[in-house]
Amino acid sequence: MAGSIPIQLKTDKEAAYAKKRAVKGSKLVPIVLTTIALLFFILMLIIPLISVFVKAFEQGANLYFASITDPIALKAIKLTLITIAITVPINTVFGLAAAWAIAKFKFKGKNLLITFIDLPFSISPVVAGLIFVLLFSTSHGLFAPLLNALGIKIIFAPPGIIIATIFVTLPFVARELIPLMEAQGTAEEEAALTLGASGWKTFWHITLPNIKWALLYGIMLTTARAAGEFGAVSVVSGHIRGLTNTVPLHVEILYNEYKFSAAFAVASLLTLIALVNLIVKNVAYSKMNRIHKAGEKKNVPEA
Repeated sequence: MAGSIPIQLKTDKEAAYAKKRAVKGSKLVPIVLTTIALLFFILMLIIPLISVFVKAFEQGANLYFASITDPIALKAIKLTLITIAITVPINTVFGLAAAWAIAKFKFKGKNLLITFIDLPFSISPVVAGLIFVLLFSTSHGLFAPLLNALGIKIIFAPPGIIIATIFVTLPFVARELIPLMEAQGTAEEEAALTLGASGWKTFWHITLPNIKWALLYGIMLTTARAAGEFGAVSVVSGHIRGLTNTVPLHVEILYNEYKFSAAFAVASLLTLIALVNLIVKNVAYSKMNRIHKAGEKKNVPEA
């Protein structure tokens, strides 16, 4: 009996030490992971962002403003804004309609529609651009006879840039809305329709308020991708200065001509767009999380 007491004490000490190490380890793991994440964030995002503006103003503010107000640069900016202004509304309407159909209804071809929405994610933008060249080129495209007869030029012209951008940005709104709308179900819409509300009224007063932050998130993703798209646009544009160059293509030309400060000056405009998008996306994401948590608390049964 007496010989067993020290053994028991030793066991208790080992257990206490093991518990202390476990607690220390559980505190250390989040610190290590957070440090790694912060270092990666600083190295891959903060430093490159700062470098863009440092390089843009390397030769002074006069060169910076001269670079972004150059007539060719202004035309590139104008074309980029026009592309965004056309692409975002089209993909917003498509994303809303597709998400509504997929989440709220059962119909034949539903899986095919989902596959079609995901298609731009699985195809390289360069390949997508080549596909549009094969379709719409007025020299060797599939629809060349029709386009030549109508006098319509798509490839190496702004319409080709817009079509290519619509294709590569097509999934973003729909993919943000579909999971949310599926999780929300159809109970509220069915109740509104039962009470005599029309389909449009139900959409505007029930569905849209429930998805507005996810919709904004998808719109900002679409805007950011439309502004910075390079691969597909590069193939269909022809790189014609003052006509078919968007901001990313103009930056590439300036950089290839060793006009580094000018290239970074114009690139800083894309950086500013990205930063604005990032802020709005974070606000929208925060709102979505709050709504999701509020919904979870609402659905938890009382004890």
